Amino acid sequence: MAVLVSRDLSVSVTTDINADKLTERRQALRESIQKGEPKALGVSQVMIGMMVMSYSLPLLSTEFTEVVSFGVPWWSGLSFIAAGVVAIVMEKHSSMKSLGVCMVVTLVAILVSLLALIVYFIDLHNNPETPCNHHLAPTTLYIQEYECDHQHYATMFSYGVKSFLLLFTIIQITISSTLSYILYMERRRYGPYSYLTPLQNMT
Repeated sequence: MAVLVSRDLSVSVTTDINADKLTERRQALRESIQKGEPKALGVSQVMIGMMVMSYSLPLLSTEFTEVVSFGVPWWSGLSFIAAGVVAIVMEKHSSMKSLGVCMVVTLVAILVSLLALIVYFIDLHNNPETPCNHHLAPTTLYIQEYECDHQHYATMFSYGVKSFLLLFTIIQITISSTLSYILYMERRRYGPYSYLTPLQNMT
């Protein structure tokens, strides 16, 4: 808002062009972020984080390998959940500051996911399924059945669970990369307007 005083001392109030433009950009930023649907991506991240942590619990009953020893499913799952929560909150409070925070947390989640991915590959390579050592199972007369030993089933179960966790981590990297790209483009598009005055929450 600008105040103009004419020669006859009459006062007129006009709107400030910069303020109007900044308000329009704030609204455009909010609408653009909502079109990118960070809330949906955030919910997906939270769900994947919870699935990774819950699916990894059976590994506690098997032989401890690199994945369990380093606690990979738990710290990676927590990072997924944290990134998802920040993305959900950002949609309600669309500002350049919240966008920057969400972008940083999402990039950290990507780095954590890549680190977890490396550990999963190393673990799966170092701990393959053991071969099935057949032994004759006691059955009825004239019928012979062969069963594998306990070690084979244990390693097969562990390998399968880690493979699912690896798949979830790849999905998480894809979601986080998509979200970080959307946030980067929004920041690049509306960043020049943030120096005029701090953008307030659009609630």
